[in-house]
Amino acid sequence: MASSLRALILMLAGCWLAGCSSLLFYPEPGLPITPERAALQYRDVELHAADGTRLHAWWLPAKSGVRVKGTVLHLHGNGGNLAWHLGGVYWLPEQGYQVLMLDYRGYGLSAGKPRLPEVYQDIDAAFAWLEQAPQVQGAPLFVLGQSLGGALAVHYLAQHPERLSAVRAMALDGVPASYRGVARHALSRSWLTWPLQIPLSWLVPDADSAIGSIERLEGLPLLIYHSVDDTIVPLSNGRRLYQASRPPHAFQATRGQHVQTFAEPVWRQSLLAFFSAPQAFVDHQVPATESATESPP
Repeated sequence: MASSLRALILMLAGCWLAGCSSLLFYPEPGLPITPERAALQYRDVELHAADGTRLHAWWLPAKSGVRVKGTVLHLHGNGGNLAWHLGGVYWLPEQGYQVLMLDYRGYGLSAGKPRLPEVYQDIDAAFAWLEQAPQVQGAPLFVLGQSLGGALAVHYLAQHPERLSAVRAMALDGVPASYRGVARHALSRSWLTWPLQIPLSWLVPDADSAIGSIERLEGLPLLIYHSVDDTIVPLSNGRRLYQASRPPHAFQATRGQHVQTFAEPVWRQSLLAFFSAPQAFVDHQVPATESATESPP
């Protein structure tokens, strides 16, 4: 914990000097494992952002012999790389969903350094690839954004209505409503940084935060997951996003660590039900409550 706080303070100091957004990203180069570890078929995909940055992604086809039900663009959180986030989606191909997992610039095998607004070019490159890929045509497109990836997806889609219109539905998991708010929460957890939480958190760029964009996703069915036990991005973030978003939407309080939602079979089934019939799913959900143990329909 102490080393993490020291690293955060150093990064904040660096941003004070450089005016950068790099503190939002904690990339890990290389890939310690591939989907073969989970006995999955996969293909390495090379993408190119508009500025020429070479990007790496994994394509996970639906399991052989299983009818393709749709395509999922997975946008992961701010730490690690694709290998660290395989646990969020490895189970989808067996259920008939093909998945494109994107590593932002600077992550895994992708070139460059992650920062805003350039990372939005990476997401745009993924959408462009999906738009042209033969195996995607005719299948509904879904977005699964976890943690920072969800916040990036919300802002990107709000800025790109032509992409928004191509998405059938989006699920968000453990997404920060405000980058600055989450930074302040992290700083408040230690006596060392508690007195500095307000001035230091103001160094975090907040203009692109999801809370400022989510209401613009009009007509897009949203399912927002957030854990009661999340100590990194507190539950209040998910509730704020739900309240700021427009119907059709649903909120589901879960249990467990940050973005470990789909380690539990009940939430996998919930997501599958949502993807199968997004509008019907949210129509049958009760308004967001404080309960963390509600079962999906």
